Amino acid sequence: MKGLILIKKQIDHKRPSNAKETTVSYLFILPYMIGFSIFTVLPVLISIVFSFTSFDILQPPKWIWFENYFRLFFADSIFLTAIRNTLILAFVTGPVGYMLSLLMAWFINELRPKVRALVTFVFFAPTISGNMFLMWNLLFATDSYGYLNGTLMRYGFIITPVNWLRNPDYMMGIAIMVSLWMSLGVGFLAFIAGFQGVDRSYYEAAAVDGISNRWQELWFVTLPLMKSQMMFSAVMSITGAFSVGGVVSALFGDPSQDYAVHTIMNHLNDYGGVRFEMGYASAIATLLFFIMIGANLVIKRLISKVGE
Repeated sequence: MKGLILIKKQIDHKRPSNAKETTVSYLFILPYMIGFSIFTVLPVLISIVFSFTSFDILQPPKWIWFENYFRLFFADSIFLTAIRNTLILAFVTGPVGYMLSLLMAWFINELRPKVRALVTFVFFAPTISGNMFLMWNLLFATDSYGYLNGTLMRYGFIITPVNWLRNPDYMMGIAIMVSLWMSLGVGFLAFIAGFQGVDRSYYEAAAVDGISNRWQELWFVTLPLMKSQMMFSAVMSITGAFSVGGVVSALFGDPSQDYAVHTIMNHLNDYGGVRFEMGYASAIATLLFFIMIGANLVIKRLISKVGE
């Protein structure tokens, strides 16, 4: 197993050889860390502080301690519905979207360079399109001119148009479908870059040790060498899965019919952007933040077992 041992050693983190290299490295990342601290870390800390207050922007914050959190769990039934919908969307679109990104990147990596570049753009395009919901609104339009209604009526499957985007029986399924369609985002590009960065000599060493098919290559060689890309993609996938809100607002309105696909982000936007109850909105954001942190820790532990 000398070849696999060599791969394991290559995967291990290499520390800078001296203090000078360490100092230079920190100086390079210092501008980013300053910006990250000001525009990300500081707002998160401020939001956590505001979550213990009653704050409507017009008047100074007033300390109410845990009242916002008690209100969330014991006096806000819509929030509980939002948690349920968010978890359904996250547990379906997160893992499935992650695996789709990984498998599609793996298959695309086998194509010729020019074809690979074209196919990568085609799969990534939905996440950068400004009118990405236009197609879905046309497809699920509520009248007979909608593509889906028109097709079903033409072949006699339905007699009258179905209100796809306002019927709670169909809304969750449509939301999951659109979210999966949009899941090939930045994490997908990270996988593509990771596959491109694997040295072919590792596959030769693994073949000497008995690796006989592509699935074994993927599990024992490729993925262990891509753990950083896998973790980055997992974080992006989790963040996207738990912060679903734009899809719901664009397709189903805000709020959605009977709150059938109302998510935590929709609830947050309602109280923060419409009602301006910033203390309560901060409590919602804080809770969502810690849910994401917990999910990231679980994913990190799972990824650490890849290749074992």
